Amino acid sequence: MLRHLAVASVVLTAACAGQQKTGDAPAEGQKQLSKEERLRITNQPPFDLASCFPKEQTLPSPANEGVLVGALLSVRPDVLECLVDPAHRGPAAATKVTVKTTVNAQGGTHAITGENLTPAGTQCIQQVLDTHVKPAALAADAKPVEATYAYDHSNANNPSVTMGINEGSDFSGTVRLAEKSWCECFANFKASTPPVLAADIHIMPGQPNPTEVVFKPSGSTEGDQLASCLQAKVAATPAKSANELKFPFRFVFFNSQAPVEAAASLPPELRFFQLELARTQSAAASAISFGARTNAAETYDAVVQKYSKTKDYRLFDELSSKCTALVESANAWVTSLKAQETVDQTTLALVQELKAKEESWAPVETASQEALANTQKDLTAAQQRLAADQGACPKKSYNAPAKKK
Repeated sequence: MLRHLAVASVVLTAACAGQQKTGDAPAEGQKQLSKEERLRITNQPPFDLASCFPKEQTLPSPANEGVLVGALLSVRPDVLECLVDPAHRGPAAATKVTVKTTVNAQGGTHAITGENLTPAGTQCIQQVLDTHVKPAALAADAKPVEATYAYDHSNANNPSVTMGINEGSDFSGTVRLAEKSWCECFANFKASTPPVLAADIHIMPGQPNPTEVVFKPSGSTEGDQLASCLQAKVAATPAKSANELKFPFRFVFFNSQAPVEAAASLPPELRFFQLELARTQSAAASAISFGARTNAAETYDAVVQKYSKTKDYRLFDELSSKCTALVESANAWVTSLKAQETVDQTTLALVQELKAKEESWAPVETASQEALANTQKDLTAAQQRLAADQGACPKKSYNAPAKKK
């Protein structure tokens, strides 16, 4: 089960439409920017609303590897949001963060190491983990539990901001970094994805803020309300330019916490990325459910062992209740994998549509097929386990007293 959580997102560089990538300043191993690249307005990557509205969850107790891996996977949007900020990354184009979570009788701790990670980046990620991954302390005599998870960030494939390219890009980067503090604008989209918004920015030299920020109609009341809120925020953003600037700004939003059907209104390429984010959350939920079922199985086995030694019929009610809890946890595990299967099936169908128009989607189709096959394999195993758990539950029988002759 857990081995499939390491499957990387099937991101196709050619499909990064909507992720107007940062024209990164020359980093280690990168070529110098051309004149055209220096003039191009960049730093307008997507923003995941999960950073504004993180899912609150109480982790199953006691913690085990499945629970911890699932919890670490669930906060991936927040960890990657930390790495959007150039102050949180070093000069290289790729950043790797490794988290080792340990739970003992004192509670849970997170040790962070990384490549191309600055102290400020470490601090940001530490705050995410300490806030959203809080396993309960183990019993005093329990063996400590550990889990390790790695987050990979690439400037080419993940949202990132790079300053110093040109004044328009610097302003765009400032806006993108501020979006996380504009959460009130997204209040109507806690369980959905906003439409793509387009605005025209006009900056005059010597003016502290943009001279003009005009959003195009979004096509929906909710979208226009969001545009109105963002317009006020962007118009108040500090601006600095030696020359008059006019350029477009394309606002793209995802929402890792939104249900699968929420992606239907997005353009196909953006829908793919939204589904990838949804898959991460469904995989996290599956891992946590797997861990919860493991806990229930161990609890039930302990009562079974006690009954086997004592043959105490008074343990029957406890056996029955613990087995019922085991079946419920196994059923929850199956349900979470079915949800993950739905995401994988939806993704594969979309990718096949995109491949029919553009053959470059072929590698993504292959990876999507593999992801679906892995999920279905896990689902079959979980369903078999559920059936076995149901069959293992004790059944009380009453023997009528023998009739007197």
